[in-house]
Amino acid sequence: MSASITSNLGERTTAWRAPLAILVAGWLLFETISGLLILFLPFSLAPQFAVIVHTVVGCLFLLPFVIYQFRHWSNYRDAGWTHVKLTGYIGLVAAKICVLTGVVLTIQSLFGTRIGYVWDLLHTISTFVLLAALVPHVVTLMLRVWGADLLAPLIAAQRRWIAGCVVFCAAGLLAVAACVWAYEPEQMVNAFPADYDLSYGEERPFAPSLATTASGGAYDPRSLAGSMSCGTSGCHEEIVAEWEVSAHRWAAMDPAFQKVQEVMAQQNGAASTRYCGGCHDPISLFSGTKNLFTPHLTELRGYQEGISCISCHSIQETDVKGNANYTLEQPTRYAYEVAVQEGAGDGARWTRDFLIRSYPWQHTESLSHRLFKSPEFCAACHKQFIDAEINQVGWVQLQNQYDNWRKSRWNHPGDPTDTIECRECHMPLMTASREPASGDEGDYNRSADDGAHRSHRFLGANQFIPTLLELPGAEEHVALTEAWMRGEIDIPEIGDKWSEGPAIPIELVLPEAAHPDEQVDLAVRITNNKAGHDFPTGPLDIIQAWVEIEVTDDAGDVVFQSGVVDEARFIEPGSFIFKAEAVDQYGNLIDRHNLWEMVGVRFKRSLFPGFADQAEYTFACPGVELPADVAQQEVIKPMESFVMQVPLVGDTLHVKAALKYRKIDQYLLNFLMGEETTLTAPITVLSTAQGLIPVRERTPQPVRLRFDDQSAGE
Repeated sequence: MSASITSNLGERTTAWRAPLAILVAGWLLFETISGLLILFLPFSLAPQFAVIVHTVVGCLFLLPFVIYQFRHWSNYRDAGWTHVKLTGYIGLVAAKICVLTGVVLTIQSLFGTRIGYVWDLLHTISTFVLLAALVPHVVTLMLRVWGADLLAPLIAAQRRWIAGCVVFCAAGLLAVAACVWAYEPEQMVNAFPADYDLSYGEERPFAPSLATTASGGAYDPRSLAGSMSCGTSGCHEEIVAEWEVSAHRWAAMDPAFQKVQEVMAQQNGAASTRYCGGCHDPISLFSGTKNLFTPHLTELRGYQEGISCISCHSIQETDVKGNANYTLEQPTRYAYEVAVQEGAGDGARWTRDFLIRSYPWQHTESLSHRLFKSPEFCAACHKQFIDAEINQVGWVQLQNQYDNWRKSRWNHPGDPTDTIECRECHMPLMTASREPASGDEGDYNRSADDGAHRSHRFLGANQFIPTLLELPGAEEHVALTEAWMRGEIDIPEIGDKWSEGPAIPIELVLPEAAHPDEQVDLAVRITNNKAGHDFPTGPLDIIQAWVEIEVTDDAGDVVFQSGVVDEARFIEPGSFIFKAEAVDQYGNLIDRHNLWEMVGVRFKRSLFPGFADQAEYTFACPGVELPADVAQQEVIKPMESFVMQVPLVGDTLHVKAALKYRKIDQYLLNFLMGEETTLTAPITVLSTAQGLIPVRERTPQPVRLRFDDQSAGE
């Protein structure tokens, strides 16, 4: 063997035996295998901890990789072009892309709110390209020498290289296995209490609610709770802040709801309150808590979140029948996720956040889907009825926002450009969003990078709960709610689909003129201009929307008024009011929200979308007033004919009308909170109108009075 060949063989043998070469090759092997495990293994602890070890090892050995690649390239850049060199260059470029994208993804996972999916895609593709290039690159070099006795030292070096790679990779995989073994996951107790009431049937454990679980059994409340932890570390901070003050958040702990639920439990048993639980308190319902007379009839461990993030986002199927007719599937939680919501330290929170951001597929696939973007999703709760199982008599339709919308002018099936859906109005887009949930390429008018998320305030008519509970941000939320109710909030997404102005405008219908001492007829026309459902909507036995009208003369004195709220906070009788008067089977008025006794209504007034109604009023125009000098005149001569001319009090009537709204009537509040309560629901003015009625004398007609002498003498 010549000296040059011997020298070259020695260099190659040294290169294969070099610790740096073995270290980098083992590092690449582990990073590749762990990456493939992350990509292809089903969601479990193994791929989660593989993400952590993959990232840590990748960062620790990044510098040795760069040094080795530079040296390797320097040594062989002048070699002749062969398929070995070609695959080497392809592998080098792929490795650089893979490393660069890995660094970017790591930074995004540590300091951002979500990873970039383009970066993630490039990271994945470059891994496969690296595999496709390095396998033939290395195998070809080995096949050239294996089997040649004279090259035994080189072959031995290559085998050592292989062994070193395997050992390094095995050590990394053992580290993953050790993490999985050491981790103590929270054990979910998915079981009903031993004394759980199954009086509605074993096959219907959540009845009389129509809500159910995918398993048909109970879920550990921790698996559905923890909404506040969704806003930590810069993740869903904006959405959680919006949700915190919403009616959804306080659906279970609203004091008025709690009192009504308590009365229902006292009359019909605690299990009957499951009827309310599917929409108001799903955590308690699915954990089996609505079984005993516990405080608040809600979850014993304090998961009193109302409609939590997970209880809404984990719904897999709905039915437009209503009464919470949906199926909820218990999500598989990430490592440390439950621990964080129960107050674990910063280390657990950091690990959870990193896992969700760097390995987001389970998070997005289980909690983000098209279903909850449809009106049919909302229909599960925003449509209600009572049947014989509740009132012992028969079926009665209650609030029904979904079918109102479905039959309205806002619904054009198959044509999203003309249709306005629930979320477009009640969850308007919040632009300039920092939310990782921003963007949506599934909507016809949006994109994945539009920088907007849907508001989770669920703006409706919730100006009562934030004020009552003195919630942080209540003032802002109430102001937004009232502006939304008046139609003052600009929603560009649907701006070209409806008209500007008030949501429920009113206009005065006035006579051309009024005449002293004569009847005046006027009206107030109310139009449901923008609401996608009846106005008002919801439980009309407690909601109040009414017209207040006031007529004054030029001096400001009240000539006529209606719809005034008195000092006791009651609306005066006879006012024009939108409401429903429900009755029980004996004809008694349902006035305590005791809907479980309802069998029908004796009166209902509401406005279907696009329709109008008219409040009509009649009163006497201000009469004449005798001047003092006329009233004290001596008796007029008998048989003398005369025309009595009397001056009017002013010459104009000033008319003001307002459409007002409040969430809960005073009678029910007094019943629930005690007659001595000073609590009252805020009143929102939805729209106003003003007008003038000129007061004109009719053409005077002579009035002849005849007096005889005797009467004159008297």
